Amino acid sequence: MTMTPRERVLATLNHEEPDRVPIILGVSNATSIKMPTYQGIKKLLGIEAPDEYIYEWPELGTAAIDEETMQRLRSDVRGVTDLEPEHIRKRNREREPHSPYIDSWGSGQVEITPGHWFPGVHPMAEASTIEEIESYPWPDMSDPTRIAHVRAQARRLAEENQYAIMATPWLLFPFERAHAMQGMDVFLLNMGLNPDFAQALLEKILQVCKELMGPFLAELGNNVDIIKIGDDLGTQSSLMISPKMYRQFLKPIHADFIQFIKERTKAKVFFHTDGDVFPLIDDFIEIGVDILNPIQTSAGRMADLPELKKRYGKELVLCGAIDTHRVLPYGTPEEVRAEVRRVIEILGPGGGYMVASVHTIMDDVPPENVLAMVDAVEEFGRYPLK
Repeated sequence: MTMTPRERVLATLNHEEPDRVPIILGVSNATSIKMPTYQGIKKLLGIEAPDEYIYEWPELGTAAIDEETMQRLRSDVRGVTDLEPEHIRKRNREREPHSPYIDSWGSGQVEITPGHWFPGVHPMAEASTIEEIESYPWPDMSDPTRIAHVRAQARRLAEENQYAIMATPWLLFPFERAHAMQGMDVFLLNMGLNPDFAQALLEKILQVCKELMGPFLAELGNNVDIIKIGDDLGTQSSLMISPKMYRQFLKPIHADFIQFIKERTKAKVFFHTDGDVFPLIDDFIEIGVDILNPIQTSAGRMADLPELKKRYGKELVLCGAIDTHRVLPYGTPEEVRAEVRRVIEILGPGGGYMVASVHTIMDDVPPENVLAMVDAVEEFGRYPLK
């Protein structure tokens, strides 16, 4: 029986087999496509649509994909996001060309090559005391222009009742936001040498995140199926911090935030964390993560998909696993098809798997490979799986 995209996703979230494996593409910065590849897809398909950016943030470089392209990509999910306050957007639209982009937190990006931006403005790089945390001008999360559009957008999607709704406020979650405020090297050093300060900074960021997440969830109401949060914790070969340090500093923060969300919505919690995070998966389950993304198959033990499915396939929905390290950027369309088939055959049985690329599809991915990926899901992802 053919399902609607939303029915397909909801069945998968309930660890049931739908009519085919769902596809998540184009609904958050972690699951979308960078602008050059998006432009290439539109050209290949003959689709005429404007080049627009997610979060109205060109420096992020991630496309807000038009509806015609979303349908061709067979994405089963549609996204709802917040925005930076209008005065921040206006200030950045009107700033000098090539000058740093500064967000509402005071952190920002610098242009490292024409059109490519990298985090390089860290307003608390020199901070080391609780007093400096307390005196910092933290962003006003009550600005109504952040979420003025959310209620109507979510209601429209819910009334159409075609696609699952995934909501993603742009917060940079506590660990990553601490990196943005201090610089990664400085904050990691503070975790080791100045732990009281590091803990206080994480707790303050959590508080500010809640100040947006609460009203954001209230505007969504019941019109949401998935809430995306996350913190990048892994590298290609290991964790960024030890499991002990994660459990000391970050696990209580993540647990608090997930509890805050689940007290306000029945939506499933989608947790994005790059790299080899295998040693922390039991912790994620314990604190209430429902969907784990992006299953970075090029990173350490995350490559062991049979073990992931065996150990965690009944407790977590696994989302991602289509390699962006080698296969999507450098493989042929046929190699992409073969990889999609391989991943589905391992993670798909019994439901509980959603196809997505490992993080955003980057500039170096040929448009033909993106289409090969989604078409392979249609070919090999139909239940019952062969």
